[in-house]
Amino acid sequence: MPLVLDSAAQDLLFREARTANAFTDEPVTDEQVQAIYDLVKYGPTAFNQTPLRVTLVRSAEARERLVPHLSEGNRAKTAAAPLVAILAADNEFHEELPALFPAFPQAKDAFFAERPVRERSATLNAALQAAYFIVGVRAAGLAAGPMTGFDPEGVRKEFLDDDHTPLMIVNIGKPGENASYPRSPRLAYDEVVTTV
Repeated sequence: MPLVLDSAAQDLLFREARTANAFTDEPVTDEQVQAIYDLVKYGPTAFNQTPLRVTLVRSAEARERLVPHLSEGNRAKTAAAPLVAILAADNEFHEELPALFPAFPQAKDAFFAERPVRERSATLNAALQAAYFIVGVRAAGLAAGPMTGFDPEGVRKEFLDDDHTPLMIVNIGKPGENASYPRSPRLAYDEVVTTV
């Protein structure tokens, strides 16, 4: 077998894992979220930057503030999910680079002094971290329902600040009945991979 990860773990993380649109009412604990983060924080990024910021939306009041900023088709499932996470990119991530990348602490100023450069890097690397986060949710035996159908500016104004760019909203919990659509096709290896 060419993969070291056993078949059951492969199924849990990828083959059997699905995007959930409905959840049970079983709560997602802070301990579960911390375990997820403590696992996925080791995923690679450029210069070991850590631009991902996670805002957990738990209270009914916060949910009421969030739902109007979502696309119509995302509102009901988000209102009913046990936990909702707003995943955002911190555009001022470079301030942490001297501690996070001690091999080259000057990277903060050498590469990221200009805001447009930081924003591009923050978006790319926070998106990588968001993908790791979704896999981490699956590793915890939970399902994720990531969405990009929302008003980013509205979410930013409601929950973040000018230095943070919302990337996606993720509903999290144990999948409920009929939680997922039938699996859609994927491209084959030969359609994606070329060798030069």
